[in-house]
Amino acid sequence: MNYRFIINQLGLLLIVLSAVMGAVVLWVLADWLLGNASELQAVEALLTAAGIGLLSGGVMWYVGRKARSDTFGRRDALFLVAISWMVGAGLSALPFFLWVVFHPSVDSSHPFGNYVACYFESMSGLTTTGATVLSGDKPYDIESLPRGLLLWRALTHWLGGLGIVVLFVAVLPSLGVGAKKLFHTESSGITPSGVRPRIAETARILWIIYVVLTVAQIVLLRLCGMGWFDSACHTFATVATGGFSTYNASTGNPAINTPALIVIIFFMILAGANFGLYFHVLRGSIGSIFKDTEFRFYLVILAVASLIVTGSLLMNQPEITITNADVVETGVGNSALHGAFQVVSIQTTTGFATADFNQWPFLAKAVIVAVMFIGGCAGSTAGGIKVVRLWVMMKVLWAELEHVFNPNVIRPLRVGNTTVDNSLKLAVLGYVLGMALLVFGGSIVVMMLEHGNPRCDYTTAATASVATLCTIGPGLNAIGATENYGWMSTPTMAFLSILMAFGRLEIFALFVLVHPRFWMKD
Repeated sequence: MNYRFIINQLGLLLIVLSAVMGAVVLWVLADWLLGNASELQAVEALLTAAGIGLLSGGVMWYVGRKARSDTFGRRDALFLVAISWMVGAGLSALPFFLWVVFHPSVDSSHPFGNYVACYFESMSGLTTTGATVLSGDKPYDIESLPRGLLLWRALTHWLGGLGIVVLFVAVLPSLGVGAKKLFHTESSGITPSGVRPRIAETARILWIIYVVLTVAQIVLLRLCGMGWFDSACHTFATVATGGFSTYNASTGNPAINTPALIVIIFFMILAGANFGLYFHVLRGSIGSIFKDTEFRFYLVILAVASLIVTGSLLMNQPEITITNADVVETGVGNSALHGAFQVVSIQTTTGFATADFNQWPFLAKAVIVAVMFIGGCAGSTAGGIKVVRLWVMMKVLWAELEHVFNPNVIRPLRVGNTTVDNSLKLAVLGYVLGMALLVFGGSIVVMMLEHGNPRCDYTTAATASVATLCTIGPGLNAIGATENYGWMSTPTMAFLSILMAFGRLEIFALFVLVHPRFWMKD
């Protein structure tokens, strides 16, 4: 294991995160000059956290500055990816925690007074989960936070969108030959591949696309009537398929009108698709995006699920409760808007909420739980099993059914133009089995850790496991659209933070670290 090189790269990661905190401080100061005096509350916390990150990152970089990158192997990449998320979340949590420490006026029982809760919040941000410990009651609510912390909270989503490590590769080409191994470990999907031969160029192209989508959505939301700050924060959450909002009622706040919701739906769909397709669009091959099997299947699932939920609401729900507690009559327009929004939000693992879907009919909730598992496309910022894996599983099942009555026929299994061999079939089935075991085991662990807590029934525990592992955020019952995770015990929040990391790294990148032979020399 090339530990010195790993330490060097971790140091650079901390430096990058600290630099972003410094940029937030500059924005806070500018905001203060414009008259927002309360914003200075966040400066001390952000500056101290940035200083700690720069100091520790600088020391780590210096210690490993002479490390060789040509010996950076697959094991090194796996370990660096895993430890990067853990260390990155640790530093990202500091501004939340220090804000409470430095300001005695903040209630000592505030969720951010517990560092583990802050770690949960930052891990949720970086893994684009969107689960929060903040409640809807002052002074523990989202809207009571200084805007500087809200911006930092939103930026953890944006940074985690394509992965801290991919950003790392894009701006720090010193990884050399090890970069391709690292990118393949961080990228999601079955067979990650770059759109360009050089991995650094691939990462830069992906980030350019990411930035273009970000700017476009910010401008469109502003044109829909949202302020620049709220437009930026909700955009950071949307393109990263995260879910952190600046409002207690999430996207159900009256400040977000119907045109803005439609814009958010559109960009959630874009964020849940394979970013590699957009590269081909930029090259003029617009038709290629609709020739992609996974993308077409992805759109079909979203459309069918939205129609089922809309129909269920129309037939069974006399009124819809918005997340800000307002009630609207169930009609075609409201049912279609809120039904489609929640389906897209949950399947793309964004986790925004316009309505309290915990009160919806059984069929609507069943569909929402089903799309929780599916997630977005490979190569997107979304979590979940991924659409392409579901497609491969269906193809394998269909082929096996044919094999039962016609055993002599052998047909190659294809996804688009790609032939799926036996090793890939086993990888897909193994991944799905691993996810199922983690969801089931995670549910049991949450029930055990919350034993005696009347708020934690099995539905809450099970959907908490799914919502964190699939990086969605909200679940059902006590962690529903209008609820939060702040009532859970410290051990439970620590455990769910680990599940978020498992889900973001597609489980095996962390599972291998507990294998004894992983740490043995060949």
